[in-house]
Amino acid sequence: MQISTLPDILRRHALERGDKPALLYPADGRSWTFAQLHQESNQVASALSAGGVTSQDRIAFFDKNAPEYFPYLYGGGKLGAVTVAVNWRLAPPEVEYIVNHSDAKVLLIGREFLSYLQLMDLPKIAQVVVLGDSSDTPYPSYAQWIAGHDAVDPAIELSPHATCFQLYTSGTTGMPKGVETTHDNFLGLFNAGYNLYRMSADAVNLVCMPLFHIAGSGWAVVGQYMGAQTVVLRDVDLPQILSLIPTQRVTHALFVPAVLQALVATPKIESVDFSSLELIVYGASPISEEVLGRSIRIFDCGFMQGYGLTETTGMGTLLLPEDHDPGGTRADLLRSCGRPPGDLELKIVGPDGVTEVPNGGVGEICIRGRSVMKGYWKNPEATAQTITADGWLRTGDVGYLKDAYLYIHDRVKDMIISGGENIYPAEVENVLMRHPLVKDAAVIGVPSERWGETVKAIVTRADLSLDEASVIAFCRENLARYKCPTSVDWSDAIPRNPSGKILKKDLREPYWKGHNRRVS
Repeated sequence: MQISTLPDILRRHALERGDKPALLYPADGRSWTFAQLHQESNQVASALSAGGVTSQDRIAFFDKNAPEYFPYLYGGGKLGAVTVAVNWRLAPPEVEYIVNHSDAKVLLIGREFLSYLQLMDLPKIAQVVVLGDSSDTPYPSYAQWIAGHDAVDPAIELSPHATCFQLYTSGTTGMPKGVETTHDNFLGLFNAGYNLYRMSADAVNLVCMPLFHIAGSGWAVVGQYMGAQTVVLRDVDLPQILSLIPTQRVTHALFVPAVLQALVATPKIESVDFSSLELIVYGASPISEEVLGRSIRIFDCGFMQGYGLTETTGMGTLLLPEDHDPGGTRADLLRSCGRPPGDLELKIVGPDGVTEVPNGGVGEICIRGRSVMKGYWKNPEATAQTITADGWLRTGDVGYLKDAYLYIHDRVKDMIISGGENIYPAEVENVLMRHPLVKDAAVIGVPSERWGETVKAIVTRADLSLDEASVIAFCRENLARYKCPTSVDWSDAIPRNPSGKILKKDLREPYWKGHNRRVS
C-alpha cells in the first residue's frame, strides 16, 4: 500500500512485516513488533476519540523520550489529530504558554514532571494522562487510559496536506511559534523515491536526540517509514550509546556535534565494536573539523551532514558520505553543509529578499519544496513574513553557494544555536528586564568549543550589588537552563541605533574576532 500519511506507516508495515521488531526501549527491555505498535496506536485512537478528540485537535506530549510517544503520535494521527511534543527542558511558564497556545485537549505527561502541573494553569486540557505510576494522583496512567479500548483502526480518510505535528520554535518577539508540519512535509521526498539516508527495512535506527526536536521525531519517522527497527533512548546517555551500538547492531544514528565531541572523547572508545554502523547523520549546529575527522576515523562508517530547520521538517541540504574527505583533495567541502536533496530548491537572495545574488555572493538562504511547513499556528503575520507568495521559505541564515554547495556564513536573525537548540535573545532579554536591578540588557551568542555557541548577557545594572550569579539564577527560574546566560558582562550603556535597536553586531564583534564566520 502507498504511504501518504503518518498512520499509513504502521498500516503498511503491520500488513507486510507485522512480526518484525519495530521498537525497542532498552531502559526496561520493552519491545514492540509493527503489528503490536499498530494495535496499540489503535487503542490510543479509541481512547482519544472517547475523550472527544477529533480531526485537527491538538494533543500534547511532555516527557523525555518514551516509547509510548509513538503509539500516541500514530494513534492521534489516525484521528487526524496533531501531536505537540513539548520541550521538557523548558521552565513551567514556558510549558504553560505552549500547551495553552496550541489549544491542546489532552496532555500525556511523564511522572518526572508532574510537579509542573501545580505551577501551571491549563484551562483547555480536558484529560491528563501519566506515563508511569499514577496511583497517588487523580489522573489515569497511560496503561489504564488505553485499557479496554478497541484496537480497531478508525480508518478515517486524511489529507496528506493536513497538519499532523506541531513543534514550537522560539521567536524574535520572545514568544514561541508553533510550526505546522503536514503528513506530506514528513513523507513527500521519500514518496518521490528518494532514500536520502540509505536505509532499508533491515536497518537498526538509534534515536537518542529529544523527540521534541525535529532531529528526534523526524529521524525516528524516517526509520519507521523504511520499516527499520527503532531503538529509543530516554536521553543522551554516552555509555548506553556505546553499549547499544554493538549489542543491538545499530546501523544508523543521528547525533548533534556536541554529542559526537563527547563520544570521541570517551576513554577506551577505540575498543568498542562499531562494525555494524553504516551511517551517522550529524547536524543542528556546526562541527569542528578536528571533531569530525576524529569521528570519521573512530566510527569508520559513512558520515552525512544535514542542514535544515524545524520549518523545513529538518530538510535543507545534505553533505553526502562521498563528500567527506578529511585531509584529501576535497577536504574544503567539510566546511560546506552540502546540496539540497531530491526536488528541494535553494537560492541565495540579497537584502530585498527577492533578487538572487551571483554565485559566491553572500545573502539570505531560501528553501522551497515539499518539506516546507504549512505555516505558523495562529500566526498568519509571521507566516507571511517567512514564506513568500511563491513558496520560498526565508531561513534567516546567511550563506553563499560555491559549485552548488552551500556554505553558512552568518545569520540575518539574532538567533543563537547552542548544542543544537535554537535560542532567541529577545526571549532571554524579556526575562532579564523583569529583574528589579536590571536597567537594560542585551543577549548575544559567543563562541563555545563544546556547544558551538553559548549565551552571554550584557547588562546595565541599577545597583552594583547585582552580581553574575544572581542574574543567572533569576533567568533559571523563568527559562529553560540551556537558554540562560552562562556569563554576564557589565556595561554603562547598551549600544543602540537611532531607532532604538540594539547593535548586536557591535556587541558580538570582540568575541568573534579571529573567527572565519560569525556563527560557530
